[in-house]
Amino acid sequence: MKLLRYGFPGQEKPGLLDQNGNIRDLSGIVSDIAGDVLSSAGLERLRSIDPSTLPRVEGDPRIGPCVGQVGKFICIGLNYSDHAAESGMAVPPEPIIFMKATSAICGPDDGIEIPRGSEKTDWEVELGIVIGKAAKYVEEAQALEHVAGYCVVNDVSERSFQIERSGQWTKGKSADTFGPLGPWLVTRDEIPNPQNLRMWLEVDGKRFQDGSTETMVYGAAFLVSYLSQFMSLQPGDVIATGTPPGVGMGLKPPVYLRPGNRVRLGIEGLGQQEQLVRSWNRQG
Repeated sequence: MKLLRYGFPGQEKPGLLDQNGNIRDLSGIVSDIAGDVLSSAGLERLRSIDPSTLPRVEGDPRIGPCVGQVGKFICIGLNYSDHAAESGMAVPPEPIIFMKATSAICGPDDGIEIPRGSEKTDWEVELGIVIGKAAKYVEEAQALEHVAGYCVVNDVSERSFQIERSGQWTKGKSADTFGPLGPWLVTRDEIPNPQNLRMWLEVDGKRFQDGSTETMVYGAAFLVSYLSQFMSLQPGDVIATGTPPGVGMGLKPPVYLRPGNRVRLGIEGLGQQEQLVRSWNRQG
């Protein structure tokens, strides 16, 4: 299934994408794509519904972040060896973990707002893992049983805030609009091998990232197991699993986002995002 949320920010309704690409309204069945809806039983209930019996959503509504009520937005750094090399950093002996503020979450096409004082806003296409079943001290062999599905993430980053301002990476990762999720949450049964998905990103039509989850240092199952040793994972938690090479920071000379740029990105089977870059403003 391809699950989604549509409508105005903060007022999103749950929906699913039928086989013809039509949005079907799920609000008469569930209140949100969140919590128990993401459990195996919750997803099986939705899977048993004939989409043609659900109301068709007319027009071209805004698509919101594909999962609601996210408790934790966990990110993995330097998880592609070639990206680590372009960043001038070594592949870590264990996954680098940092957090992204949940207030950064937005819809896949909502746009990127460059923060006040930013000169180094960058892009990162990433595979997102959405947790469906609570996980604590799980073994790698069982880890994917705790996954509801996958989505596209743009881990937008301000490199000066992240690297040059001391302390945790979180401060360079958490500005408003720095966490586009979606367009869809694609359930795990449709992605039998999350380690073989092509991924790409373009700015103004020029392709900068063109990679595959096959080259991840630490795969999805390992990451879910690993993270569960340090914190319990809850339904709706999102894990951004790292980015392949081609980020702006790694280019020579570096290239960063400016107002008016248009960013397009996607992952095989998970859909595409498109964001117009704009400046911060006091009313933003």
